[in-house]
Amino acid sequence: MHRRKDWIAILDFGSQYTHLIARRVRECGVYSEIVPFNIQARTLLSKGASALILSGGPASVTGRKSPICSKDIFNIGVPVLGICYGAQLMAKVLGGKVAAAKAREYGRASLKVRSAANLFRGLSAREQVWMSHGDKITALPRGFKIIGSTENAQIAAMADSTRNFYGVQFHPEVVHTPKGKKIFRNFIFDISGCRRGWNMHSFVQSSIKELKQKIGREKVLCALSGGVDSSVLALLLHKAIRKNLVAIFIDNGLLRKDEAKLVEARFKNYYKLNLKVIDARREFLKALAGVKDPEKKRKIIGKLFIRIFERQAKKLGRIKYLAQGTLYPDVIESRSPIGGPSATIKTHHNVGGLPKKFDFELIEPLKDLFKDEVRLVGKELGLPDDLVHRQPFPGPGLAVRVLGAVRAEYLGILRQADWILVNEIKKAKLYRKLWQAFCVFIPAKTVGVMGDQRTYEYVIAIRAVTSEDAMTAHWAKLPQDLLERVSNRIINEVKGVNRVVYDISSKPPSTIEWE
Repeated sequence: MHRRKDWIAILDFGSQYTHLIARRVRECGVYSEIVPFNIQARTLLSKGASALILSGGPASVTGRKSPICSKDIFNIGVPVLGICYGAQLMAKVLGGKVAAAKAREYGRASLKVRSAANLFRGLSAREQVWMSHGDKITALPRGFKIIGSTENAQIAAMADSTRNFYGVQFHPEVVHTPKGKKIFRNFIFDISGCRRGWNMHSFVQSSIKELKQKIGREKVLCALSGGVDSSVLALLLHKAIRKNLVAIFIDNGLLRKDEAKLVEARFKNYYKLNLKVIDARREFLKALAGVKDPEKKRKIIGKLFIRIFERQAKKLGRIKYLAQGTLYPDVIESRSPIGGPSATIKTHHNVGGLPKKFDFELIEPLKDLFKDEVRLVGKELGLPDDLVHRQPFPGPGLAVRVLGAVRAEYLGILRQADWILVNEIKKAKLYRKLWQAFCVFIPAKTVGVMGDQRTYEYVIAIRAVTSEDAMTAHWAKLPQDLLERVSNRIINEVKGVNRVVYDISSKPPSTIEWE
């Protein structure tokens, strides 16, 4: 947890929208951090939190094992906003009552604004909001009054303006609540008195200063892949420590077409980084031979990366630090470090594949950033648009886009198909509108016909999604003529493929990557 002049702590009770709350606060220019729901009041005091937001969550406040925050957090003298479960918990902890609702509310609802002051300043008498709850507040705690109602919830919003405690039954963080950002601005600036100070210019300046102080004259190994995250990481470190940065690019044989050549040309020749290129293709393929389980593949790749770094470090002399481009969504999904009741979805190699015995101290200067913030950092550092806006690529590379066991033949087919897809999407000027677009190799053969001959060849799946931060995603409705062009090219140009399919599932319930 960071100590900052103005920042807001978000207590996580397991909502799928918790990350959105953090993003909305940051979009207002104020730093936010997700913390455990059971964090101690003294910790919040010592770190100087300007305000607290209690997130929603899947549990019921009336349940015996439901997550409950310390009552002491309401006594540290800062404003508190409870959202959905957070509002119900606030009501219960402070002496109100919560019960199961006879009519649950899910989806859009019409909020009758009963007080257009403070939290709801600038709102109309009626506002559309997004509901998702089965319980409701049935009795207000002492000192509170109703400031908003819906058809099924008399107490849809409540306020104790004396203590600056507010609770809303709906979700202002989602786009389906159109005035949600206005509500957050009212809470952040008017109620909490925060000042804007969180932007990527200040992040770059403070990060360079912190890195210089932390690293001193020590050397740092940087894992450079050529993607947005590692490129931003490398340049940030380059600006901070210059010659003490040793960037390592490992050609693991799991990369996109011509990736190794592009990285070397850009970073070694143009940016003049101290770049070491390691050919480890055979080593990775040997380690992955016969491994089908995606979690095992991720961990094997992560451990082998570290092993190679350690090997290189011995050749280079004493190196104390290893830098990684871990981002906030990686951390949230992989380890649920926030201490909340969120489930681990999958292991990211940046954060979940490290061995227990580790010869480096880890440096992760981007771990508090969302992807769009990393892109802004890249712009601040002077990276070109084609790199800054490059789509995310998984740390384990094409190994998690080949379903099941990884073979050189499969990788070759996938690499060529993926290049065709991205090429056509760029020509259609849709690349920047998509969060990710890629191909997946399915090791199952299907019957086809080519030139009056029966074929029995592999399947390629196309995955294209739109998203803000990869925590949720919707499948992209690509033009049919584009899909037809891509399909025809893949089948005609990529030997070994006779069928192309399109993935139309969203996240949740699916993940963006297939593995």
